[in-house]
Amino acid sequence: MSAHSKLDEAIAHFNAARFYDAHEALEDLWRQQEGPDKAFLQGLVQLAVALHHHSTGNREGARSVLERAAVNLAQAPDDVLGIAMRPLRQSVAQWQQALAGGASLPPLPRLEMRERC
Repeated sequence: MSAHSKLDEAIAHFNAARFYDAHEALEDLWRQQEGPDKAFLQGLVQLAVALHHHSTGNREGARSVLERAAVNLAQAPDDVLGIAMRPLRQSVAQWQQALAGGASLPPLPRLEMRERC
């Protein structure tokens, strides 16, 4: 399976809230990656893990892993591997605030794609 196909698979899982499956697909990509996109992919893996923790009731695990994901995602350019980062970062920040303060949760983050060349 090509890297683009694997990324498409991971995004489909993520956006369908199948976070464990998204984590598995993203981790496969992360293992193969070298260079500057590796930290970004690690952040996506961590984000999927955090949301999986939340889905199983592990709020503290979700909060902890989400913090690490936010650090890795903050370093990525605004459009990396075709993923629009600005709305993703905003969603992650909203989730961080909600998990830290016990506020009601915002909508789940989504991985929105831009046109690929």
